[in-house]
Amino acid sequence: MAKDKSNTAPAAPATSVDVAGEDIHWNQDISYGSYLKLDDLLACQAPLSDKHDEMLFVVIHQASELWMKCCIHEIGAAMEHVKADNLGPVFKMLSRVARIQTNLKQSWEILSTMTPSDYAAFRDDLGQSSGFQSFQYREIEYRLGNKAERMAEAHKASPARYDRLQKVLDEPSFYDLCLQLLARRGFDIPADVLERDWRKPYVANDKVEAAWLAIYRDTQKYWDLYELAEKLVDLEHHFHAWRFAHMKTVERIIGYKRGTGGTGGVSYLVKALDLRFFPELWTLRTSL
Repeated sequence: MAKDKSNTAPAAPATSVDVAGEDIHWNQDISYGSYLKLDDLLACQAPLSDKHDEMLFVVIHQASELWMKCCIHEIGAAMEHVKADNLGPVFKMLSRVARIQTNLKQSWEILSTMTPSDYAAFRDDLGQSSGFQSFQYREIEYRLGNKAERMAEAHKASPARYDRLQKVLDEPSFYDLCLQLLARRGFDIPADVLERDWRKPYVANDKVEAAWLAIYRDTQKYWDLYELAEKLVDLEHHFHAWRFAHMKTVERIIGYKRGTGGTGGVSYLVKALDLRFFPELWTLRTSL
């Protein structure tokens, strides 16, 4: 009786390659290129001019957006773990985001190899496009606590992105969740801190600083909360280093010209350096 071959799938073609004297075999159901969708990814670089340096400009910003996507992935997951009072995974996730920020800072150093003349050669081709319009950057800032509501208006032309930012505005920030955690652990966090208009920026509070001070003064008792605080400080430290590198790179390349998106350029970026996500974690250091 003949065998029923109706459910027999054809075998994937095998490939053999000699690598450093070893005969490597694998099937081709999936490859490095197909897994990473490299054909699509490498087709995304489309400079608008014929100027040599524009390719670097495009790659730096596209790579930065990919890293920001990873940051959003990590921050979102860490927020869920804070809600569940499960801090172990949070430490790794925040460390990862901080190290991604270091990588992003390095990208500005690469871009700084572009001279003012290099950039001027294709700047007009960019039109009104600007990093100011990065919706992923805006989401990171909103999730970390810089709830500058009016900044979402730059994304109104894209309903999906605008609606996503509105949703993030309506939710507690990472720091808000951490303060709710402190309250669940028995610290005296004021009710108007725990329940407020999440669309508004957080305002520093003396009782919140007192709670963090108690943690820093007895690190053995509150080790996981102390570790959480230091991971937040590490994250913000690297975030500010990234902002500073951005500002200095812009200053080096265009001086004090206005930004392509209509911002003040360097003057706008300097103001951003004064923003704090987790204010009491910085001010308590003077009181210790």
